[in-house]
Amino acid sequence: MKLPLVRIDVKPGQIVMINFGLFLVAAGIVFFKIPNNFVTGGVSGISIIAARLLPGISVGPAMTGINALLIVLGFAFLGSSFGWKTIYASFALSGMVWILEALVPLHAPLTGDPLLELVYSVVLPGIGSAIVFNNNASTGGTDILAKILNRKTNVNIGITLLASDFCIAAGSVFVFGIECALYSVLGLAMKAVVVDMAIESMNVHKKMEIVTTEPALVRGFILDTVHRGATMYTAQGAFSGQGLTVIHTVVSRREAFKIRSFIKIIDPQAFITITNASQIIGKGFRSGDT
Repeated sequence: MKLPLVRIDVKPGQIVMINFGLFLVAAGIVFFKIPNNFVTGGVSGISIIAARLLPGISVGPAMTGINALLIVLGFAFLGSSFGWKTIYASFALSGMVWILEALVPLHAPLTGDPLLELVYSVVLPGIGSAIVFNNNASTGGTDILAKILNRKTNVNIGITLLASDFCIAAGSVFVFGIECALYSVLGLAMKAVVVDMAIESMNVHKKMEIVTTEPALVRGFILDTVHRGATMYTAQGAFSGQGLTVIHTVVSRREAFKIRSFIKIIDPQAFITITNASQIIGKGFRSGDT
């Protein structure tokens, strides 16, 4: 089978952040999931089960083999639509797990508190996955399988992923017993929340609505000093009936503080509302296809 060419378009900073995110995921797997037999779905979960059932095989090599198989299936059914960064992340994560297992072999949990270890086994990979997703990559694995099923059956990708991860977590009862399986299912539920919260927090900006008697000065400060865009429109005061100028802009936390401090000086009576915004698409933020 001839593999299609994949266009590589990435910034060095993205590679650094992707690798950092993958390291957090690998650390969570090696230091907390494997010693406690937590199977919270995905290729790592399948590999933890495989390592128990097949003596002589550790989790890292098992992940490498399973990811290689899934990527071949991905090319066969999806072409190159899942991107080279997913291929890189899949093998890099497997390699990091393999190396950490060799460098820091653990034969027992770090602590005697399984609930504490479950939290770390979810939080570290959750934050790491969010960093990877935030740089337009994916750890691949069962994501590829879900996309294949979606392409062939039109079943929702999210539902497919949740169902497959739940089956993997629940299936661990036959290998590790009921206690580990219950912890694994709980960890699976926690994982979705942690990843969503981490992604939201990484992308939070401040949406500002400014009603001011000095619109020209505020506009100039936003455009020329903060170097952000803004939208201006006219409104009418409900009580006074007077015409007003409202300035709308979306900026970072630091930029919002600068703008607020500037307005305090030039127009102490200005009315400002500041709210969080995390899904922002457009010039200066994310493009519509990421």
